[in-house]
Amino acid sequence: MSILCGLPLLECVYCLACARWAWKRCLHNAGHDSENWGFANAEEFEPVPRLCRYILAVYEDDLRHPLWAPPGGYGINPDWLIHKKTYEDTCGRAPPYILYIDHDHADIVLAIRGLNLAKESDYAVLLDNRLGKRNFDGGYVHNGLLKAAGWILDTECKVLRELVETYPDYRLTFAGHSLGSGVAAMLTMVVVQNRDKLGDIDRKRVRCYAIAPARCMSLNLAVRYADVINSVVLQASIRISNVLLAWLQHLYTCISEEKLLKDPRRLYAPGRLYHIVERKPFRMGRFPPVVRTAVPVDGRFEHIILSCNATSDHAIIWIEKEAQKALDLIIEKDHDAMEIPEKQKMVRQETLTRHKEEHRAALQRAKTLDVPHAYTPPSEYGTFDDEKEEEEKSSRRRLKGGSSSFGSTPNKTNNASESWDELIERLFDKDEHGHMVLKK
Repeated sequence: MSILCGLPLLECVYCLACARWAWKRCLHNAGHDSENWGFANAEEFEPVPRLCRYILAVYEDDLRHPLWAPPGGYGINPDWLIHKKTYEDTCGRAPPYILYIDHDHADIVLAIRGLNLAKESDYAVLLDNRLGKRNFDGGYVHNGLLKAAGWILDTECKVLRELVETYPDYRLTFAGHSLGSGVAAMLTMVVVQNRDKLGDIDRKRVRCYAIAPARCMSLNLAVRYADVINSVVLQASIRISNVLLAWLQHLYTCISEEKLLKDPRRLYAPGRLYHIVERKPFRMGRFPPVVRTAVPVDGRFEHIILSCNATSDHAIIWIEKEAQKALDLIIEKDHDAMEIPEKQKMVRQETLTRHKEEHRAALQRAKTLDVPHAYTPPSEYGTFDDEKEEEEKSSRRRLKGGSSSFGSTPNKTNNASESWDELIERLFDKDEHGHMVLKK
């Protein structure tokens, strides 16, 4: 055909297709992923910059004499610090972290630092995974991050239980950055599934903030746990910025989104997403940051975007700075509502209602898109929380020894003395190749 027409027709079509692809890639900005999301309010976004400062505090050797404190300090009272664990304390099994009681905000916080490029143990945790290696709660999770979470819970279980029982009105918050964000998300999932280990703590008291989140769980789990896990993304902080990976982007975008959604082994950023947007396409410099939030199913920042700012967007120092700036702007805009207690209560109730509706809609959307093992949303009749609570109780009963989809058999050992590592391992078998598989 090309010869008969005197024109390289096939070559022209191919070049046009490549040009269209390149044009779409160049135009696709991180802000496009969240352009249809709603805006976050001060009530729900307030913990983010504060928890970023707590994570930054993990990097200090002595919090009474800090060397790298941001403007205004870390906001930590050293007398309220329970303890701080270093790489020597964790023996490379998990990143360093602090356990802190925030009496000002009625919060028990376990904050985990991010990836240390100079530590081989962090790479060992990060690389301890492959596609479909680890099943958990009807989905897939990152194997190395789950094992790190199990180690932390095994170490801190007794202390956490005492704190939760001593301060029954305080929330239990897991927070982490980068590598630590994945460990924090795994901590939250395991604790929610085994709340009896921490004095039968109410699910509503447990929450997680994953800063610059790691892709650590399958889509069905990412949506299902959106009521307790929150991920914070600054512009393109989970993007790939190396130009040498551009050819991978071409191969990646050739796979249809429908096929990607139906791959149950693929890992995503967990939970509800908060996107801090501060740059716009074809605009120079940074703009006043805005915070958008949603529980998306398709469009969870899965596109690979080449960005010269991805490295700075991923840095916890810059995320804390922009998150605080965004929070100040939100408070300034909602000043009247924040000053009057009655309006504060109304805003809080509206936020809870909106989050429940968005979570339910996301669960329904996952079911509609045939996401593998998607959790069936409860009926509109009856309460969402009650049905979820009943399901969790049933799940915990199954894990303790009854017949179940996990294939658990009556446990001959004392469940109270069982370690978290043993508890996690008890949910899995090994196949003939030695791979971990969900018990049936």
